[in-house]
Amino acid sequence: MIGGLNVAAVAAMSKPQIQSEPAPPFPSKKLPKPGLESDLRPRPRYEARAYKPAGKLEGKTALITGGDSGIGRAVALLFAREGADVAITALPEERSDAVETRHAVENEGRRCLVVEGDLADAAFCRAVIERAVSELGRLDVLVSNAGYQNRKEQPEDITDEEFDRTFKTNVYAYMRLVRAALPHLGAGASIIVTGSETGFEGPELLPDYAASKGAIHTLTKVLAKQLADRGIRVNCVAPGPVWTPLNPADEGATPDKIATFGKKTPLGRPAQPEELAPAYVFFASDADSSYISGEILAVMGGATTPG
Repeated sequence: MIGGLNVAAVAAMSKPQIQSEPAPPFPSKKLPKPGLESDLRPRPRYEARAYKPAGKLEGKTALITGGDSGIGRAVALLFAREGADVAITALPEERSDAVETRHAVENEGRRCLVVEGDLADAAFCRAVIERAVSELGRLDVLVSNAGYQNRKEQPEDITDEEFDRTFKTNVYAYMRLVRAALPHLGAGASIIVTGSETGFEGPELLPDYAASKGAIHTLTKVLAKQLADRGIRVNCVAPGPVWTPLNPADEGATPDKIATFGKKTPLGRPAQPEELAPAYVFFASDADSSYISGEILAVMGGATTPG
């Protein structure tokens, strides 16, 4: 022991972050859908203790879908650290995770509104925008982050119901949220969506999920052009593998896939949510990215996009 820490912990702290985040092998435990972050081991890292805020979002309000866990939780925390009040969405089954996110935001001295519901429902997409504006007073940043994924080996494995669920959660919700938010977004506002490396690569086990992410990438480019004259920027963060409940809760994922998740990246590991969140801060900040719109920012652990 050194100063109350074990030798391994001290060694990890002495390394740069690129080398000190958890790497496979991981426990091969699957999670029941939708997957709770509190059940995932090792726990995803979202606190971003090395991140130093600069008041980039002071006085702003953001809505982050899927903010109960994973990337969404880390984004909510950093937005709060940068001065924003935050609303997040979660499924009712994810309430315990959402409470942890709310506490993390409030510990930064900001407000956090939790709205429970299913983003596959068009009425909920409209309602969550109206509630965020009503209770927090305004809306400056929209982050469409919630996602749905299940691996399938063959085209025959994809039912119409499953295909619908994937697209309604990943693509329809994005468009519906944008339409509902536009009356409340002024010049300098930012729309950010979570894409995926699968939208570039088309992995064979994720046909509907990869197709939905490809649609998100293209839709982002279109919306950026359509909203440019209103002074609203639209951008996408496209991660590689990230250690969140999404993959362990994938009904088609094998225990081996979970244990080796992210191993094939050049960095040999998945990203942690705290490594993705600064990209969302960058896009949310008009001071940082005022001339950037329609961008698909790949955050893929050393992998590169095709072309």
